[in-house]
Amino acid sequence: MLKVEHLQVAYGRVQTLWDITFEVPQSEIVALIGANGAGKTTTLKTLSALLKPSAGAMTLDGESLIGCSSMQIVERGMVHVPEGRRLFPEMTVLDNLLMGAYSTGKGRRRERLDQVYAIFPILKERGRQMAGTLSGGEQQMAAIGRGLMAEPRLLMLDEPTLGLAPLVVEEMFGVVRQINRAGVTVLLVEQNTQHALSLADHGYVLEAGRVVLSGTGSELLANEDVRKAYLGL
Repeated sequence: MLKVEHLQVAYGRVQTLWDITFEVPQSEIVALIGANGAGKTTTLKTLSALLKPSAGAMTLDGESLIGCSSMQIVERGMVHVPEGRRLFPEMTVLDNLLMGAYSTGKGRRRERLDQVYAIFPILKERGRQMAGTLSGGEQQMAAIGRGLMAEPRLLMLDEPTLGLAPLVVEEMFGVVRQINRAGVTVLLVEQNTQHALSLADHGYVLEAGRVVLSGTGSELLANEDVRKAYLGL
């Protein structure tokens, strides 16, 4: 579905991605793991056209993403839920959700809302509440819900459990699994390596802007280097 080949990205004169190659097959969950600064968020920002690659190729269903705008990428079915939620705190939860539906036909918005509420019932209860007053877990639900309003075929999630309580972390990974089982392909960036690889069909380990290991989620969980570097085992 998504193929990234030899991707290179620089912030000015500082190169951050040197040679990133990976694939996200349709209907799978693929995890990108690695330490802070490894290039995971930069990869997602580049896929979303927030950053421009200096070399390499990115294709979705065989068609190049190079030169596409962020809006065009969303219209093609690839949606990015950024790290830090990035909600509009002084807007209601409902209005935040509707902000994600700008590329969705008006006739479909009610249906999409109902689907989001089926996954996150609390958002329906909080619909008229200001988003900035939600708990951390509820804000993350709203951010994912906003992404789902755009009817993604591929959902890119950047650190969806960052800063959440352990029980909410478990709930959030359950939501990711539920979204995937509903037919949405998922590209997951997550520092909770144990959970991410347990959930993922495939995973890639990034270090200093390069892919250094890849395999199925279970293979990477069993890899001694991964266990020492990211699991503390």
